[in-house]
Amino acid sequence: MMRIDAHHHVWTLARADYGWLTPERGPIYRDFGLADLMPHLAAAAIDGTILVQAAPTEAETAFMLDVAKGAEVVRGVVGWIDFDGDDAAARIDAIADRQLLVGLRPMVQDIADDDWLLRPELAGPLEAMAQYGLVFDALALPRHLSRVIQVVDRHPDLQFVLDHFGKPQLATGDIAAWKRDIASLASRSNVVCKLSGLATEAAPNWQVADLREAVDHALACFGPQRMLWGSDWPVVNLAGGYAHWFAAAESLLADLSSEARAAIFGGNAARVYLSSRGRPRSRK
Repeated sequence: MMRIDAHHHVWTLARADYGWLTPERGPIYRDFGLADLMPHLAAAAIDGTILVQAAPTEAETAFMLDVAKGAEVVRGVVGWIDFDGDDAAARIDAIADRQLLVGLRPMVQDIADDDWLLRPELAGPLEAMAQYGLVFDALALPRHLSRVIQVVDRHPDLQFVLDHFGKPQLATGDIAAWKRDIASLASRSNVVCKLSGLATEAAPNWQVADLREAVDHALACFGPQRMLWGSDWPVVNLAGGYAHWFAAAESLLADLSSEARAAIFGGNAARVYLSSRGRPRSRK
């Protein structure tokens, strides 16, 4: 079965639309391209990737699609469009013919209005996404999860992926409300969760044990057929790096069957993102 890293980025600082990416980010404040990623993929025996947006601009989406077009390893792109524009649905119509586009992701965590997801104006673009088989990646914080549940219920024909488990507050251990909302989200069949981004939510010098409660809870709620693994590279370089996170994920999932692990490390991503779009290709 194909192994897929379901969540990584590339960026070029000179493009100047990564507002969150400042010099204070230290080791990730530089250009990162696929050439930097390839050794990590080889070490983890990863066959393909999903390239995910990191800037709230349509120019970055075009940039990523160009990167993907020239790279067999990239199976699909999760991009961005201006969901707040009056012509948001038309913008989706215009870009949907790009087969390598597999999903869209508004950066909900950075939007000042916590109720943004509940805006009635989102109905049109979300219906357009469902029509074209595009996945909605939800980049949300724990306080947004109750709103994510509502928008999921409003759009039962749209596939949702909860990025980074909804970013539980592992560093403080304050995850009781997160656990409640994850259980509620998991009861909706059109949601899967992405085992990614946990290292940067944990305390510095985290250990595998620091992640186990959250992973075990999400796994109990969603099951191994509704969980996708992603590196969140190069952001993961802020918290130990690709190899450390990959090894931690393998350890956290070690008690599962080989079939379940294969699903999390690739099979589920292929089903969710690539069943109707992207660049599906069987493993050689």
